[in-house]
Amino acid sequence: MKSLSAHLLIASADLQDPNFFRTVVLIFRHSDEGAAGVILNRGMTATIKEVWQQVSQTDCHTDAPLYLGGPVEGPLMALHRDESLSELTVLPGVYVSTGRESLEALVLADDSSQRFFVGYAGWGEGQLERELRDGGWLVAPATSELVFGPPDDLWQRLTKEVTSAAFLSALKIKNVPEDPSLN
Repeated sequence: MKSLSAHLLIASADLQDPNFFRTVVLIFRHSDEGAAGVILNRGMTATIKEVWQQVSQTDCHTDAPLYLGGPVEGPLMALHRDESLSELTVLPGVYVSTGRESLEALVLADDSSQRFFVGYAGWGEGQLERELRDGGWLVAPATSELVFGPPDDLWQRLTKEVTSAAFLSALKIKNVPEDPSLN
């Protein structure tokens, strides 16, 4: 089994599970025992500042949005770029933290590239592999630009990119101009 850690799962248009409809999931752990990640494009109406007092008595200087990381309950979690606060490296420049001290330092930083999550997406042994075989997900390598970029149209952009690349590969087309109508 090839690990999908540091990859994005893009929900296929046929995936009707309301927990994952039109989502993009960053996988940060994948092994024979299962997989875990967070949904990058499921924003909530609350900000981290609005819920911080439920987690800590310390100050919070960021109004970053809070994201629903998935249907599995878990600790408050942050994706960020500060390696010194890292508890898990997803890929160069993308780190995960759940510990109180790391989160307290992150909310004081007010860094626009931070993402805070409640809940996560989890799969048991063999579950993700079955969903992939059934066509539930498209897969693409993750980059820090995609992880911290605008989430609003992320699913649409990645779906278009991945399906276009697969189509061109199947047709063995190597060079396509950005705007083919100019040919």
